[in-house]
Amino acid sequence: MGLRLKFNLVLVIVFLAGFAATGLVSRQLLQDNAREEVLRNARLMMDTALSVRAYTVEQVKPHLDRQLQDVFLPQSVPAYAATETLGHIQKKYRDYGYKEATLNPTNPRDRATDWEADIVQQFRQNADSTELVSERTGGTGRILYIAKPIQITNAACLQCHSVPAAAPASMLKIYGEANGFGWKHNEIVGAQVVTVPMDIPVLKADRAFKTFMAALAAVFAVVFVALNLMLSWLIVRPIRRMSLAADKVSTGDFDVPEFSDAGRDEVAVLGSSFNRMRRSLEKAMQMIERGN
Repeated sequence: MGLRLKFNLVLVIVFLAGFAATGLVSRQLLQDNAREEVLRNARLMMDTALSVRAYTVEQVKPHLDRQLQDVFLPQSVPAYAATETLGHIQKKYRDYGYKEATLNPTNPRDRATDWEADIVQQFRQNADSTELVSERTGGTGRILYIAKPIQITNAACLQCHSVPAAAPASMLKIYGEANGFGWKHNEIVGAQVVTVPMDIPVLKADRAFKTFMAALAAVFAVVFVALNLMLSWLIVRPIRRMSLAADKVSTGDFDVPEFSDAGRDEVAVLGSSFNRMRRSLEKAMQMIERGN
């Protein structure tokens, strides 16, 4: 096995090991960054919904309370305001979702689906939990969701949700008496659920990964060629010349020109040593010939 083959074999093994390790680490890092990006988007939507709810409670509802006995205005309900506001965002970004998923809602559109009901049950079983982040597979692919519990901490909410007799007549005209009642103080009745698709960020991460790995392979190819040229020019070629010269000297041919001893590297030192050996051998052969 030649020197060049040994060198290239070691170089390829090292590269493949480094290539595999770099691929694993970089892919995981890119995937984690993609998930963090999706999670930031989900939190932004959740914070937007919470801000709309707070604005409705603090600045909208107080001005509409006097009219609720005569005309029920859904716009005064924080959940309705948040859902409507985020609904406008969903018109442009259809794969994004926001829902105030409730087990027994007043508005039928807020009724929790099976997987949303499971989230509500998780919050009920773990009352200390304030947030749930996970993934699921939807019709468009992987979806990340973030959920927060809807808990009745304000006793004023029970005016509309305890029993039908206590609810405003104007609300009963719109929604009836069948749904949205029987809620209790401090009960977790639902969950705010934000859903954000992961397909686009994950595809971007995969594209970046492929580009990075292709660039890494291209860099290795350039380095591989450069190292082989250096190996050939600086080591293999001088050693091959010395080998041919040694063959000639071993047969008594001393017409081989001396190697340049310029430089301080190992090849130059080897060339200088070979020159001394050739001269010494030539003198020894001359002395033997004179003696004969």
